Amino acid sequence: MGSMSNPPSELRIRQAVRALIITPETQVLLVRFEFPTGTRWALPGGGLDPGEDHVAALRRELVEEVGLHHADIGPHIWTREHQIPFINGQWDGQREHIHLVEVPSTFAPQPTWDWPTLNAEYVFELRWWNITEIALASGTAFAPARLLQHIQNIVEQGIPTHPIDVEV
Repeated sequence: MGSMSNPPSELRIRQAVRALIITPETQVLLVRFEFPTGTRWALPGGGLDPGEDHVAALRRELVEEVGLHHADIGPHIWTREHQIPFINGQWDGQREHIHLVEVPSTFAPQPTWDWPTLNAEYVFELRWWNITEIALASGTAFAPARLLQHIQNIVEQGIPTHPIDVEV
């Protein structure tokens, strides 16, 4: 009998959750990640801890990363899967559920984690962006890459009835 080759090992995909935090004036809160491969402006959030569901993880992440307590977690609007080896070697990629989180324009982000802890997670800045700033930020890398179009779709067409794959 011939030798059987081992089936390819499955990709280790980390389950994660993020929030499109948006004000009535369409200001969007983004996080500046500094990776060895470059800077990315992305939505706040992170990986699920063992036993957490997406909403519980997002509540925890929003407190830690932006200081948003008792967030009104809206619908799961987008899904994003990014296959890239993690720096720590633990994962081969990440699958994200992205929820809409509406906040008043008076909300001021104040992480409960200190900056050395956030920096260890590659987080270096929190900043409000409006659609025009995102549109004019040529050379700036956003995650998802087509963030502007996806936000404009929500503004123009409303909240999607089922999650949209926003790609990488």
